[in-house]
Amino acid sequence: MEITNPTSSPDVLRQALKDGVAAWQPRVQSLSENLHAHPEVSFEEVRAAGAITSLLSEGGFDVALGTADLATAFTASAGTGELTVALCVEYDALPSVGHACGHNLIAGASVAAALALLPHVDELGITLKAIGTPAEEHGGGKVLMLERGAFDGVGLALMVHPVQDGVTYNPAGTTAQAVGRYEAVFTGKAAHAAAAPHLGVNAGDAAVLSQVAIGLLRQQIPGDHRVACYVAEAGHVTNIIPDHAVVPFECRAFTLPEYEALLERVKHCFEGAALATGTTLRITAAEPLYEPLIQDGELAAHWTEAMRAFGKDTSPAAGMGGGSTDMGNISQVIPSLHPWLSIPGANVPIHSHGFAAVANTPEAYALMFEAAAALAWTVAGAANNPQQRERFIKAAYRREALTQEATS
Repeated sequence: MEITNPTSSPDVLRQALKDGVAAWQPRVQSLSENLHAHPEVSFEEVRAAGAITSLLSEGGFDVALGTADLATAFTASAGTGELTVALCVEYDALPSVGHACGHNLIAGASVAAALALLPHVDELGITLKAIGTPAEEHGGGKVLMLERGAFDGVGLALMVHPVQDGVTYNPAGTTAQAVGRYEAVFTGKAAHAAAAPHLGVNAGDAAVLSQVAIGLLRQQIPGDHRVACYVAEAGHVTNIIPDHAVVPFECRAFTLPEYEALLERVKHCFEGAALATGTTLRITAAEPLYEPLIQDGELAAHWTEAMRAFGKDTSPAAGMGGGSTDMGNISQVIPSLHPWLSIPGANVPIHSHGFAAVANTPEAYALMFEAAAALAWTVAGAANNPQQRERFIKAAYRREALTQEATS
C-alpha cells in the first residue's frame, strides 16, 4: 500500500505532531494527575480505563471495551492503513505505594501521542491502535491479551517507562529481565506445641529453611540474577505446630535459558526444605512468565533522534537494564520499543513512596509530553521510511502462523 498523502515534509509533520501533543496537554495532564490521585491495582483499574477511553473517544477514536475478555482492557482504533501501529497504555498501580512505577505517566504519554497522530493516520497510511493493557505489575495483562488476539495484525508496538534520574534516553541495547512468579506451599501436620510437639510436622520450619537455602544460594548465582521471596503464611498461634506454610517467590534473569536454570536451583531449595522437615511441597505458577525485552534497533534510532532534539542525553547505555515487563512478551513476536524516561531530579528508586511523589511533579509531566511527541515522531518516521514500513508490515503478528510453525 502506498502512503495516502505524503505531502508534508518531515519537519512540517513533526511540528504538526508536536503541536497536536500541545493542544491536548491540559486534558492529558489532568488525566494523568487523576490516575495518580486514584491508584488502582492490577485488574481493578475500572476508573482509569473509563477515564482514558472517555478521552480517546472524545478525540475521535472508535473504542471497544473489554478487549481479550479483560474487563479493564480496551482498544481504541483509527485509520485503515496497511501498517498497524499499537501504542500500549498502562495504568495499574502498586499495592500500598500507588503509582510508584509511574504508570500514570506511561498512560499520559501514549494517550497524548495517539491523539496527536489521529489527524495524520491517512497521511501516514496506518491503522492506529491505543491498546489499554491492565495488570502489568502483577498478572501479565499483555501476555493474556497477546494470547487472546488483541495484538493480531500489529506490526510495531511502542510505549515508554519512567525511571530515576541518570539513565540514558537511548534505548538501544537495553533490555529487561525475564521473571516468573510462583507459590511454594508446604503441608505438614498440626500438633500441640507443648503437649505433643513430637507428633507435629512443622511447615513453618520448612518455610524458614527454604529462605535460608535461597539466601545461601545467592552467593553462587551470577550478579545479574535475582531471587526474591517472602513468607505469606507459616502458622497463626504459638501453641500449634503449623501444618501449612506459603512462600511466594520470583526468579529473574536476562535470558530464558539462564532463567530456567536459576528456577531449577531455587526449586531445589524448597525441595531440600521439604525433605529436611518431612513436609510435602507443591509449587505452582502464580502469574504468566514475563519474557526478556527486545528493543527494535530502527525504532530505537527514531526515538533517540527525537529525544536528542529535546536536548536529552542519548549516549549509549552502559549495560543491560533491570526490572521486568510483560512488554517483553510483545517484543518477542512484534518489533517493539520500550525506552526509559529518566525524570530529572528523581534520585529515589522506582517502586518506592518517593518515586510515587516524583511521578506527580511538573518535571515528570513536562517529560511525559516530550515523550509523547517522540513516540509520535517515531511512528511517523517508521511509517514514512519505505524499507522500514515494508519490514513492519511483514512483521505483523499472526498467532495462527506461529502456531502452525511450532507444530510443523
